[in-house]
Amino acid sequence: MKKDLSIIEKYFDLNDKQRERMAALKDIYARWNARINLISRKDFDFFYERHVLHSLAIAKFIRFLPDSGILDVGTGGGFPGIPLAVYFEDARFHLIDSIGKKIRAVGEIARELQLENVTWEQTRVENHRKKYDFVVSRAVTRMDKFVQWTGKNIKTESRHGIPNGIIYLKGGDLTGELAAFPQAKVIPVSNFFNEAFFETKKIVYLPYAVMTTKKK
Repeated sequence: MKKDLSIIEKYFDLNDKQRERMAALKDIYARWNARINLISRKDFDFFYERHVLHSLAIAKFIRFLPDSGILDVGTGGGFPGIPLAVYFEDARFHLIDSIGKKIRAVGEIARELQLENVTWEQTRVENHRKKYDFVVSRAVTRMDKFVQWTGKNIKTESRHGIPNGIIYLKGGDLTGELAAFPQAKVIPVSNFFNEAFFETKKIVYLPYAVMTTKKK
């Protein structure tokens, strides 16, 4: 099983700056993980597969346009926001989390990587009012609750080939959770990556129009 940057280059063509930053990620996270538990210790040997590549599944679903705004809710250790910001150098990412020590670490990681397209903030999404093209996240809560929290944060006017909305990384059987959202699009991550880890992982895309319908 590939545990280094080669697993990223297996699926993505990187320019020199992207490659340099991707290569630096593991050492930077190793240093921070020794101070604060950003990533499960048992997962760290699979850092590029289970965290970086998993985050980049979103890049297989959509190509964020230059100057588009992306909100990463409950970013934790900076996933999926940091890998996506490395890959989409011209898009703007705002990473939020309610846990101060984690978001401060994520901010320092972004500074060390010189990611000028990343901002960060300690806050709860319920209290965050700015609007973005897309909201991304990795398994923070159930979809109904997530929609309730984030619907206000999505711009109504779309510039991409798909309407603005939520792009959510989740795993397992989502049948019951998504019953209230029949128009949600579920894409198996295994469509993009052939490692066994991704067999149960999914991308859930929910356009803004469906979210507003549910709120009425």
